Amino acid sequence: MSQIVSKFQELGLTLPNCPAPLAAYVPATRSGDIIFVSGQLPSVNGDFSAYTGTVPTELTAEKAKEAAQICILNNIAAALTQLKSGETLKLVQMQGFVQSASDFHEQPAVLNGASELAVQILGENGKHARTAVGVSALPKNAAVEISCTFQAIKE
Repeated sequence: MSQIVSKFQELGLTLPNCPAPLAAYVPATRSGDIIFVSGQLPSVNGDFSAYTGTVPTELTAEKAKEAAQICILNNIAAALTQLKSGETLKLVQMQGFVQSASDFHEQPAVLNGASELAVQILGENGKHARTAVGVSALPKNAAVEISCTFQAIKE
């Protein structure tokens, strides 16, 4: 975990607190060495009002890409709560959802914001499989939601 915290500092990023769940679930759970993170919205200190609406009609694709970056930071924060001493994270899979207009087909470009940042933070351990899906609505009108599966590995 210390490598991840150091990388956040090196990149000038702030490690967010683990976001509180919006309903009856936990932010992350662990089974063996696999950590499953619940879908994370682009919330900054509980506020995601800057990243709501349908892409690209109500929110630009570039702004949605920023939202995806916040979502991956929140995923990492949630996953870190499940690590034991001497462990770090390997991102295995990312599932991304973009609230999209019916004629918008650039969900992969939006989610690249999260994928690229994951590699910056986790290095080789940030390379992952990914799903990019366009949907008609997301909780709280968020433009992007991302859930991740991580593996806890020795640091």
